[in-house]
Amino acid sequence: MHALLSAEFDEGSPVQNRTGPWSANNRDTGLSWIQQTRQQVQDCPSLTLVLQDPEPVLVQAVLRYLGPPGTRHTFCYDVCLWDGAHGDVWHLHSDLNYLVQRNILRSGARVTIMRCSYTYSEKSLGRGLVCLDEVEVNGELSALPNTQHLPAAGQLPLLGGRKHYLPLWNNDDPYGDTWNGPKLAGDQVSIDVSKVTSLQRLELQWRTRKSLLVRIMYKSRLRYFGKPEGKINIPYQAYFEVADYSGMMTMVLWNELCPEWYNTLQVGNVILLQQYSVKPSYQNRTFPTPGDSQVKRLPSVEISLNARDPPSTITVIKEKFVKPEWGLPDVKYRFVTRLELNDLPHNKVCDVIGLVTYVGRCERKRQKDYKEDFWVHRWVQMIDSSMDQPFLIEMFATSQPDIFEHIHPMSYLVCTQMRVVRKYPDDGSLTPYLTTSNESQVFITGYHKGQPYIKDPKVKHFIEWMKKQNEADFRKKTVIGGYHPYPVVPKTFPTYCKDNTAGEILKLFSELKETISQLHYRERKRVAIQGTIAAIKYVHCNVSAEDSTKPACQNSVLLPLLENSVSISSEGALEIQQQTQQVQEECPDGQLQLTGGEQASHEDINHLSPIKRRKLQLEVNLSLQDIMQEKTAQEPQPSEGVSNKGTEYHRFSWESSLWSEVKHSLEEHLHYSIVYSESKPCKCNYTQKEILMEQYNLHPSQISKLLHPQRQIEEFMPASNLGHFELTILGINRKAAIDVVSLPVLCSDDSYGLGVNFLAQNCQTACGSDRLCEIDFMEQHGISLQDDVLQFVNAKDRAHVICILDICHLGENRIEVYLNRVYNLTGPETKPTS
Repeated sequence: MHALLSAEFDEGSPVQNRTGPWSANNRDTGLSWIQQTRQQVQDCPSLTLVLQDPEPVLVQAVLRYLGPPGTRHTFCYDVCLWDGAHGDVWHLHSDLNYLVQRNILRSGARVTIMRCSYTYSEKSLGRGLVCLDEVEVNGELSALPNTQHLPAAGQLPLLGGRKHYLPLWNNDDPYGDTWNGPKLAGDQVSIDVSKVTSLQRLELQWRTRKSLLVRIMYKSRLRYFGKPEGKINIPYQAYFEVADYSGMMTMVLWNELCPEWYNTLQVGNVILLQQYSVKPSYQNRTFPTPGDSQVKRLPSVEISLNARDPPSTITVIKEKFVKPEWGLPDVKYRFVTRLELNDLPHNKVCDVIGLVTYVGRCERKRQKDYKEDFWVHRWVQMIDSSMDQPFLIEMFATSQPDIFEHIHPMSYLVCTQMRVVRKYPDDGSLTPYLTTSNESQVFITGYHKGQPYIKDPKVKHFIEWMKKQNEADFRKKTVIGGYHPYPVVPKTFPTYCKDNTAGEILKLFSELKETISQLHYRERKRVAIQGTIAAIKYVHCNVSAEDSTKPACQNSVLLPLLENSVSISSEGALEIQQQTQQVQEECPDGQLQLTGGEQASHEDINHLSPIKRRKLQLEVNLSLQDIMQEKTAQEPQPSEGVSNKGTEYHRFSWESSLWSEVKHSLEEHLHYSIVYSESKPCKCNYTQKEILMEQYNLHPSQISKLLHPQRQIEEFMPASNLGHFELTILGINRKAAIDVVSLPVLCSDDSYGLGVNFLAQNCQTACGSDRLCEIDFMEQHGISLQDDVLQFVNAKDRAHVICILDICHLGENRIEVYLNRVYNLTGPETKPTS
């Protein structure tokens, strides 16, 4: 299994031997369009050119870097263009930065340049640059051209004299040809032990400049500290904890040494340090939790490695040349199982290993409000042998982009220095999750060889357990991408307020539109608003032909007309009837209705006995299923792992009388009830995992990383066969409203739970974040979604509630707004705790 997975991690290459509108064969001889345009704009008296007959060109790369001081924006963008015969790098005007920040102007896109200008550098004698002042984005290629004309090695940013480009979506990852790959350790290393000093002696005698022979115990992610007014060319630093027989000390890699050495220096490496400097230790930072309590920490000073003053020398020594008499400590870990995690307190640090069953899409979190710096993170679930409930992991980028972007279901995942998050210890419904720390490292299948943790007993036990498992049982439960409700909000609103560190708690309805407009690509925010639930509509998801073959109890057809409607097979009717409690509440202000327009109030069927109601329900259920099976049988069968469009065959709706009175007089009605393909979790088709990973990762900055632009998420099997709710929330002052989505069920019976149910709060209390448990709870007690709706609208009709919304920018003009939780202002969940 390891060999198979590691083989499939090899990066593909762009599709070769394809022609398109940029093919050189379609061009006349002479200068290409880009070359002609550059010449024309230089010849213009005003150095500004309005193109009369522009041609579309291909965006091959979008490059980000720190802007010059005194500019309105922190970062600038250069764009690598290709016209089929010639490529060039032009600067994007700062007024058009939003096109990149919303992923409209991106690699693989076709753009038409309407206006450009030329700017000479007043401080140098070199040629100037072409600036894109006005462009139109014309969509994306369905096939990649046969071209390798990406920015040349050594390409420098066009503005500000910067010496390197940054990754497009965050600052923490190594990016570009400035960063060296791992260096090979030398086969011949001569070490004179008499010229080596210990770390403990170094702490006592700062001026000692003897060599140091140490082992790397921990490694931090990169820290970028560039500022527009800064003068440092490569403003990076990275912390390492190194140890010898006398203790452990911090080592700091600075500036130019980071691109040269960061990818080479790994945990467990033995290194020889020469010509270093010693400084007082900087204490205002995080420190790793040692796996070996016997190693003494030496906290007063730190080793500083620089490219100059003095130029530090680093030598990596192969493990086979390390001698026992050096007394270097081994790297030790604190691995815990999923069962043991339940007993760990908040902020406890541990290491974990498991089999990945769910990988969420990459999202971005703004480091500070109104700044352009972001963290990139995603959510992951994995299981081990100790219990069925998975680890839930909030994974931030750890400066390991080759690993972070290739995490996929069915890979063995190791995470070190993870911190336990148990924000609400008094809320027993919420299970703890893990989040990365500054010193976390992650490894997947294909990267485990040679790592120190392979000797750990719990790692060996997990590998032995996996050898005895049937892979097919796990494969069918794997899920990738989609909306997720994590981290789960607490049961009470006062607790939510205490945890909110962003300042303001409640958003004005008038501020929602502005909040949404300021979001960047894949940026996610959680906001709270006050209002009234004015309308609810349940929409069943599209069902594929493969799903139609499942038993009726798994592929539910829900009946909106019956108070106790539960989709059941004839064999299970008696059992469910005995379990079901009759719900005799009426909907006061509206009616549940079928999409086809046929309506009926609950009084129309109240005269029927429970047995007749159940019989009618069974007859209609079976009839609908027969119709659906007959209809889907006539449709073409999808290939394995790929679904067809299916048929949306059922929905019901409810609206309050208040909504009927005010909906035509609103000052503003925001519509965000569309469920986009990126919002839907997919079943992971292992043979096409590269395509799915590409879709749920952030869009690559270069076209060479865009392997499958023609494949869409809609082509893959969704993880859930159930539906979603479309809700209308009326503002508390009844002048504005917003349509949002809620996914009460995100996974089918053969998938791990991923969602929450805003209706069934009792189910949430019993099961926490494990959605599968909630589904079982509902089935065992005969609670249907329609029953939940009836109870919900009866309790919330015209009542003021607090709605927790998750908002995410999916790129271009696609905004996802999902309802995470509803707090009742008159209920116990909004009363302050004593």
